[in-house]
Amino acid sequence: MKPKVFLAAPVPEEVESYIGQHFEFRKWDGEGPIPDDHLRSEISDVEGLLITGKKIDDSLLNQAPKLKIVSNASVGYNNFDIEAMQKHDVIGTNTPHVLDDTVSDLIFGLILSAARRLPELDHYVKQGRWKNGEGDRKFFGTDVHHATLGLIGMGRVGEKIAKRGKYGFDMNVLYYNRSRKYEVEKEHGYTYASLEDLLRHSDFVVLMTPLSSETVHFIGRDEFKLMKDSGVFVNGSRGQTVDEKAMVEALQAGEIRSVALDVFQQEPVDPEHPLLQMPNAVTIPHIGSATNKTRSDMAKLAAENLVKGVNGEEPPNIVKEFKD
Repeated sequence: MKPKVFLAAPVPEEVESYIGQHFEFRKWDGEGPIPDDHLRSEISDVEGLLITGKKIDDSLLNQAPKLKIVSNASVGYNNFDIEAMQKHDVIGTNTPHVLDDTVSDLIFGLILSAARRLPELDHYVKQGRWKNGEGDRKFFGTDVHHATLGLIGMGRVGEKIAKRGKYGFDMNVLYYNRSRKYEVEKEHGYTYASLEDLLRHSDFVVLMTPLSSETVHFIGRDEFKLMKDSGVFVNGSRGQTVDEKAMVEALQAGEIRSVALDVFQQEPVDPEHPLLQMPNAVTIPHIGSATNKTRSDMAKLAAENLVKGVNGEEPPNIVKEFKD
């Protein structure tokens, strides 16, 4: 008899077929994220779980006594309660690398959108407000080329963003990271900076740090005050890494020029959130990796991790906390 697994996140048909070669599987095929009670009812007899975003904690794991692996179809894994998973002898995996270029493209889309006010001016035209005879000064934006890009977090995606900035837009690249990357500095001419110096000197500040207990509200009131009043802040990490109240206040006070956000502290974002009323806030619904090819590649990698983990082999992308 084949081992049983549950697919709590949608995957393409070819990935289902691959999983079906190895396992007996059930899947969630409802609209939106799987409800917590439904998830708990499905995992009592499974050895593997493929999922995106749902919290994996002691309460959930108590309902899954046979579980060996949770395969996240995402690069982030802040939904893992590492201590609880270790206690239950359950490993966790993620899907790095395959989404790096796609996310980096989106970050530059956000940079350009905020700098040149593209969503705001698109809305302006569609409202029928563009009239003959008006000057174009009211449409002015900010140049991206030859500006200073400040990256907070120089991981794989950060390096891709830096290359797009330097070689695509002739930008000066500053970066702040937990550890310096001397090789990329030497190869590409990036400059390591303290967080304070990066915030003071960057025209575009891009936050790409992972979410952890140390990075909750990593950017807050003090950090926004350090930025240029012409500065643009872009968040492509997680919503919890930014103090949203402080960000709203910084925009209202003119301490920064604009923000562009793919992530929010609460998702979906509250329709009454003040950011949604601000023309200088670009807001999109957490779509960093959302292309057909990339999501398909992520699902394939998540399935490969799942197969290895259930079969007692080390998956290719076991997260560092579960490595021997």
